[in-house]
Amino acid sequence: MTDNLDLRIDDLVENPTARIPVCLVLDTSGSMMGKPIRELNSGIELFFRAIKEDEVARYAAEIAVVTFGGRVQQILDFGPVEKQQVLILTADGGTPMGEAVDLALRLLEDRKSEYSAVGIDYYQPWMVLMTDGDSTDNISMASQRTRELVENRKLTVFPIGVGSSANLNTLSQFSPGNDPLRLRELNFKQFFEWLSKSVNMISQSDPGKKMKVPDTKGWTL
Repeated sequence: MTDNLDLRIDDLVENPTARIPVCLVLDTSGSMMGKPIRELNSGIELFFRAIKEDEVARYAAEIAVVTFGGRVQQILDFGPVEKQQVLILTADGGTPMGEAVDLALRLLEDRKSEYSAVGIDYYQPWMVLMTDGDSTDNISMASQRTRELVENRKLTVFPIGVGSSANLNTLSQFSPGNDPLRLRELNFKQFFEWLSKSVNMISQSDPGKKMKVPDTKGWTL
């Protein structure tokens, strides 16, 4: 067992609050260079700050970050939000979306297993998939796995297209029954503000209870 895993398990034992695991799967390919990546970084910073300031969500929410830009990277692992440091993302390379989603699903499954191992209840996991283009690798296996989890009510996916070049048809393959949304201009801050409010609402409900998230008006086209 690695030191990192030991720390994650210790936190679950010390804080038995029901968890809501959220994995951000973010496109950091070359087309996100410049203002888009700067706005994305600002939005992520706002998101973490809002979660940390909520008295319930700060103990319930666990955020992991996977990026895909040239190569797939796990930027942040699940753990106590108050102990997490937000990294500055940079843009470069292609868009290996399929590989990134595969990694995100593994991280979510591993974390659920850790919850179960120590008797921690948890809410349905969330995956936010955000891209400004189209995948440069094969997504068939990753999208099939995602659809199966969604259809079995074991995962909620929020597919977000950034700008006019985002392929919503590709994103729709990951989200049966939940149409992809297109971000208005570069309103990352408004999106992450909405996401933090949604996480806060869910964290104050009973695990397994179906909740309606806030209206998306203001950041979608």
